[in-house]
Amino acid sequence: MQNKPEVWLRGPIPQIPILLQPVAHALLQAREELEKMLISFPEDKLWNKFYGMASTAFHLQHLSGVLDRLFTYAKGESLSGEQFAYLKNEGFEKLELTTRILFINFVNQVDKALIQLENANIDLLTATYYVGKAKIQTTQMGLYVHAAEHTMRHIGQLVVTINALKSS
Repeated sequence: MQNKPEVWLRGPIPQIPILLQPVAHALLQAREELEKMLISFPEDKLWNKFYGMASTAFHLQHLSGVLDRLFTYAKGESLSGEQFAYLKNEGFEKLELTTRILFINFVNQVDKALIQLENANIDLLTATYYVGKAKIQTTQMGLYVHAAEHTMRHIGQLVVTINALKSS
């Protein structure tokens, strides 16, 4: 990969409404950074915890899961049984899950999120939406922005975790 400016400096993402550009930029930046981080990541350290912190595998599972859940709420829908099961199992070691599979799952979730952003009705961005069984009030824009910032928060945690595990 050649050195390019960060995604937000490359201009608008086609078909994404202007108000949602920062969300799309953050998700695409996360995907690029994650790909770079995982290029030389040792597969045998996928489930390792560094000083008891979350494993790389947990972060990869959670990145996909949280995008799926927040974008479901942003459609005005409740979570499915499958989504609750996925949430419950985040972080539990499964030998069939490899770094590549977890990365591909994240890429696919980002692609789904971008399609949802492309089709977003900007008139609904400030409408009231609800999160969880407690029906906590937010807005659609709040859900999208939180999805972006939460994703980048975990990317930051992964930078530290992956570098620490590579050097240990």
